[in-house]
Amino acid sequence: MKLCKALMMVVALVFATQTAQAAELKLATLAPQGTSLYKGLEAAVNEIDQKTGGRVKIKIFAGGVQGDEKDVVRKMRYGQIDGAALTGVGMGLINSEVRVLELPFLFNNDAEVDKVYSNMFNVFAKKFEEKGFVLLGWAEVGFVKIFSNKPIKKKKDMSGMKMWMWEGDPLAEEMYKAMGVTPVPLAITDVLTSLQTNLIDAAYAPELGAIAFQWHTKTKFMTDINLVNGTGGILFTNKAWAGVSGGDKKIINEIISRRALDLTRNTRRDNIESKGAVQNSGIKIVTLDPAAEEELKAIGKQVRENLVGRLYPQELLDQVLGYLK
Repeated sequence: MKLCKALMMVVALVFATQTAQAAELKLATLAPQGTSLYKGLEAAVNEIDQKTGGRVKIKIFAGGVQGDEKDVVRKMRYGQIDGAALTGVGMGLINSEVRVLELPFLFNNDAEVDKVYSNMFNVFAKKFEEKGFVLLGWAEVGFVKIFSNKPIKKKKDMSGMKMWMWEGDPLAEEMYKAMGVTPVPLAITDVLTSLQTNLIDAAYAPELGAIAFQWHTKTKFMTDINLVNGTGGILFTNKAWAGVSGGDKKIINEIISRRALDLTRNTRRDNIESKGAVQNSGIKIVTLDPAAEEELKAIGKQVRENLVGRLYPQELLDQVLGYLK
C-alpha cells in the first residue's frame, strides 16, 4: 500500500512538472498569410515546437483577425492574447519611447538602421520589461513610401492632401502638421475602402505592405523617398513568458533572435522586389529633386525636436543620433 501511494505521488509530481513546462501561446499579427513576415513567424513557431519537444506551441492569428494593433495590445493586457508581432505604432502604445526609431528621415540606409537597432535592443528590452512585456526581437517593415492619387514632387504638393493616419498615432500627427497634410485617422483595416471611396487621397507603407493590403490598386503614384523606417518587434507579455520553463525560454530566445534577422533580410529583399511589382501595376514612380528632399529632411529635424518630452526624452534621442554619427 505504501509503495502504491509513493508511486502515485511520483506520477503526480511528474505530471505536474510536465504541465508546468507546457505552454500554449497565442500570437497576433497584422501580416497577411503568404507575406514574408508571416512565413518567418510560421517557421519560427514550427522550430520552437520541434526543439521544445512540443512543450511550447504557438498559434498565429494573422491578417488582423484579432483587430487593429490597439485591439491587440488591449487583448494582451487582458490576457486574451499572449504575444504579437507589432509595428512601431503598436509598440508605441506600450512604450512611446520606441517611436524615436521611426522619426522621419532619421535613417539614410539599412546599414544605419542595423547599427542603431543592434545597439539599442537591450535598452528597449529593459524598457518593455518594465511595462510588462518581453521584447524578443526586431521585425522591421522597412522604409515607408507615400502612395497617392496625386503626384508629390515637393512639400507644397502635400498641402491639404487627405492622407491616412493610423488612428491614435502622435508621431504621424506631428509629421503631418509640419508637412501641411490633412490627417484622416483610420484603423489600418479601413484604408483600402477609404482609398476606393476617395475619403483619403494617400496612404503610407513600404512597397511590400502596399501590395499585401492591395493599396497599390487604388492609388496612381508612389513617391520614392524613405519617409520613415517602419520598425516592429516580437513581444510576449511577462505573464505569458512566466508560464514557459527556463530551458524553453532559452530555446525560444535563440530561435526568435536568429529568425528575426532572417525576417529583416527577407523583408528588405521583398520590398525591393515589390517595387518592381508596383511599377508593373501601372503606378508612376515620383522622385524628388535634391532641393525638395532637403526641404523635407529639415521638417524631419523639426519633428524630432517637437516630440522631445512627449514621446521620448532628449537623452534617448541623443543616444540614437550618437550612433548615427
